[in-house]
Amino acid sequence: MIVSVSTECFPEMPLAKAMERLAELEYTAVEIDVHEQGGHLQPAVVAASSDEAVRACSDLQRLRPVAVSFQAAESPTMYEQFEAACRLAKSLGVVTMVVESSELGTPFNGEIERLRRLVAVAAGLDAIVAVKTAAGRMTQDAETTASLCRNVPGLGVTLDPSHFIYGHKKPANWEPILKYVRHVHLRDTKPDAFQVRIGQGNVEYGKLFNQLERVGYRRALSVHLPPLPGVEQTAELRKMRLLLESLL
Repeated sequence: MIVSVSTECFPEMPLAKAMERLAELEYTAVEIDVHEQGGHLQPAVVAASSDEAVRACSDLQRLRPVAVSFQAAESPTMYEQFEAACRLAKSLGVVTMVVESSELGTPFNGEIERLRRLVAVAAGLDAIVAVKTAAGRMTQDAETTASLCRNVPGLGVTLDPSHFIYGHKKPANWEPILKYVRHVHLRDTKPDAFQVRIGQGNVEYGKLFNQLERVGYRRALSVHLPPLPGVEQTAELRKMRLLLESLL
């Protein structure tokens, strides 16, 4: 397993500056966001000009790209935008595409068809889709997420333990999806706070790593820390890197 970091950790910075800052913090691997909301790469721009997108990622500051996170509203052009993001990922040597599941209430069969289409697009460009676990979406429950994976051949999971801790009296069980995990998002979390300062939450990183090792996980552990008000972001990111590296 390797420690990586998301460019979303510096959402207000231009992408090149965010990369520079992450390299200064001694991270060696990065997850690049392609999101409608945010100041970095945006799906419509990537689809309109693949060359421009590649140029935007030309200076990775020696950071190895390990995943591309894609978020776009459901629309007639969404699959075209996703394909463009997959092409960008391929140009960077990235295999893992992180995507969101649909909101709760979406018909199960409809979600299966949507994910099958995304998996097919990604497979055509030598990528895999890893759907994120998230509260308020169809992947908020591990059993439902595992069922999606069984019904969509080739679908993987981006495990975010915070969604199984926040809002629960005790952590919900994510064992059913461990064998499908292809990517991991990490921060510290308490039952009453989705993100807290590192060391003040309930995430048992060592236990999680043992679970992942048991199923042969050898991929990235991606630090995913949006800035907290009144907290020095660089200090939190450095502390998280050192913590994870010490456990590995």
